[in-house]
Amino acid sequence: MLKEGTKAPEFTLLDKEGKEVSLKDFLGHKVVVYFYPKDSTPGCTRQACAFRDAYGEYERLGVPVIGISKDSVKSHQNFAAKQELPFYLLSDPEKAVLEAYDVWKEKKMYGKVSMGVVRTTYLIDENGIIEKAYGRVKPDTNAQEILEYLGTL
Repeated sequence: MLKEGTKAPEFTLLDKEGKEVSLKDFLGHKVVVYFYPKDSTPGCTRQACAFRDAYGEYERLGVPVIGISKDSVKSHQNFAAKQELPFYLLSDPEKAVLEAYDVWKEKKMYGKVSMGVVRTTYLIDENGIIEKAYGRVKPDTNAQEILEYLGTL
């Protein structure tokens, strides 16, 4: 996981519509960038729906939300349509951004070792600096946890 106070790695990825989205597009605003393992899986769906349900509050605060996984643009399109997700979903099939943000890790489940995304969320400030880093987040409470932090500023 990247450290708070460090520069967030720049990226340009395709969104669910196939349009390029870059981190630099959000300079001047805080932005939530959350990394998740896979579209349409139970935990990832719960996390995305929690951000969806809180999205009005994020909009009111002027804080865009970006979800990133290695899923394809088409997969993101289907996931966003089915769950009515209003925020950005970016596709990183090459895993370059996942690796740059130190979320592509060795994972152990039931004694089996594999590589995958460790669910991680970063709050990036107006200058592109990581203000807050949330590691191994809980899908059901992550969106609210960030709102609570933003409310204390």
